[in-house]
Amino acid sequence: MITGEIRNKIDRIWDSFWTGGITNPLTVIEQFTYLLFIKSLDDKQLNSEKEASILGIKPKVIFDKEKEDLRWSNFKHFDSEKMYKVIATEVFPFIKKLNGNADSSFARFMEDAIFTIPTPRMLETVVTNIDELMADLPLKDLGDLYEYMLSKLTTAGKNGQFRTPRHIIDMMVELVKPTPSDIIIDPAAGSGGMFVSSSDFVNSEGINANSAMTFYGQEKVEFNAKLCIMNMAVHGLNAKIKSGDEANSFYHDAHNLEGRCDYVMANPPFNVDKVKAESTQNAGRLPFGLPGVNQKKEVSNANYLWISYFYAYLNDTGRAGFVMAASATDSGNKDREIRKQLIQTGHVDCLMSVANNFFYKVSLPCSLWFFDKGKKEELKDKVLFIDSRNYYTVVDRTLNEWSEWQMKNLNAIVWLYRGEKEKYTKLLQDYWTQIINDYKEFDAAFESVSVLLNGYGEKLKPLRVQISDIVKNSEDINQLLPLNDLLKKYSTELNASLKALCEYGDGLEKDEAKVFAKSIDESATTWDRFKKSVSTRIVEVVSQIKACRTVIKEAKWLTEKFGDGTYTDVLGLCKVATIDEIEEKNWSLTPGVYVDVAPVEEDDENFEERMTEIHKELLTLQSEANKLMDTISANFEVLGI
Repeated sequence: MITGEIRNKIDRIWDSFWTGGITNPLTVIEQFTYLLFIKSLDDKQLNSEKEASILGIKPKVIFDKEKEDLRWSNFKHFDSEKMYKVIATEVFPFIKKLNGNADSSFARFMEDAIFTIPTPRMLETVVTNIDELMADLPLKDLGDLYEYMLSKLTTAGKNGQFRTPRHIIDMMVELVKPTPSDIIIDPAAGSGGMFVSSSDFVNSEGINANSAMTFYGQEKVEFNAKLCIMNMAVHGLNAKIKSGDEANSFYHDAHNLEGRCDYVMANPPFNVDKVKAESTQNAGRLPFGLPGVNQKKEVSNANYLWISYFYAYLNDTGRAGFVMAASATDSGNKDREIRKQLIQTGHVDCLMSVANNFFYKVSLPCSLWFFDKGKKEELKDKVLFIDSRNYYTVVDRTLNEWSEWQMKNLNAIVWLYRGEKEKYTKLLQDYWTQIINDYKEFDAAFESVSVLLNGYGEKLKPLRVQISDIVKNSEDINQLLPLNDLLKKYSTELNASLKALCEYGDGLEKDEAKVFAKSIDESATTWDRFKKSVSTRIVEVVSQIKACRTVIKEAKWLTEKFGDGTYTDVLGLCKVATIDEIEEKNWSLTPGVYVDVAPVEEDDENFEERMTEIHKELLTLQSEANKLMDTISANFEVLGI
């Protein structure tokens, strides 16, 4: 998720394009993406060279010795005029010829790539800013970067086209579980996030996804297809991507893959209307027939076209995971009839409701659907329903997400339903390991700063011993759960100790305060600098403790519901329903219909912590307002107003 300082850095790059004369948002994104791609090529070779040096092997080379000037790490140090000439006349022609023959998807989409940044000075600014941005942005988050940039378009979201947040993609991949030697299709490929995340999943198993998997995509919008191709190339992946009219999934099975795919992963545009019924019928992949057709012989809502396609692409053991509008779980008329037939196949595996505000720019309620044609026999007449609408982390006033541990917990529910208890057991061990490591980290940090509290931290000693004893004597996660309350008290005492120290020093005369600071730390030059240094380090320790408490809180959430690893229906969260029960609910697949309403859980976060979060959000809003006013003022100056 793109937030905070990373978002500000992206905004600065965007502003550099705007003030430099490139005001078409699509052009900004295109040029921005080209430069990101150029940098990623050099990063890839740098990593290969580092790995080769360690292993004593030859690195994989993208830029040979004659093309050293074309590498980002080299040309970024050139003066602006030379940099501009190298990129315009050498780098761009070079990248257009990368990745295979002229018939490859990459070559086809890059043949019209044009460098349009107008001046050397503007290019130098953008290159410098991108360099700073990518120092803080993991490569796996490029999809989120595109999502944030596209949120700036006034046309973003037309026909329900929204980029899929990384945490939703990761959730889907974890539950679909792609494996090597498989065919994966995304009939609404967008920027390729589904492919990248699937390959990451396979690579994490020690297998080269690019050589073991075949990726197929259809993307009607040419610009999106170009993003997809570059995103795949950045990650060292090859994909067969069709674009334009031939890739309109409503009218074409562009790769002729009906019934042949091991996996389908997709986030299609929601609620698309005016789809020509006859053309759609002729294109096939409709095992349950057409959805409702209006008097104009059009499908007025294409959600169940997508759902039918995803099912039709699967082979006899195939699995699918996709995002769909929340309304599709309970829509009526012909949609209900299609849904009934789909449920009766026994291949609907799981439905998960997702909270609002998981997408940039829009409050978009959705559900995650999972099909499995290879379900275990004992599960074929069952569907798992999960309602996660009350389980998420607030990023800011407009964005929610699942944290790493929240995703693991939701995955664990599915594991237990599927009988994969060993994964649940490993997760409990991972929790134990993480909490132990977090404890060691913040305790070591406190040890290094405790002497600077000059005796004001004496009250912390018995608490520290108590915490240490629990950690040393723990053998499983359940024995660590009591730490949460102790760590909360520990943070409170730590802040109180810092406050007492600062109040004492602030009450002294300037020279006395300086002497006091030097008596604690000989390197101290002034009381104010000493106070700032100690405060910063204590705040860091408190932050580490808070992170540890968050992990404990999620571990408690999981173990209170499922203990050592036995699936059970949980009111307001999850329910396994039989097909007979679903029929009684008029073939609804809405999780809330089955899980009912959860009891209200107490929030163990205190008022002070919540007020601190609100204060930080207020400061962010003030900063954004000031930035907006600066931009408006600058535009007025340009216009001579």
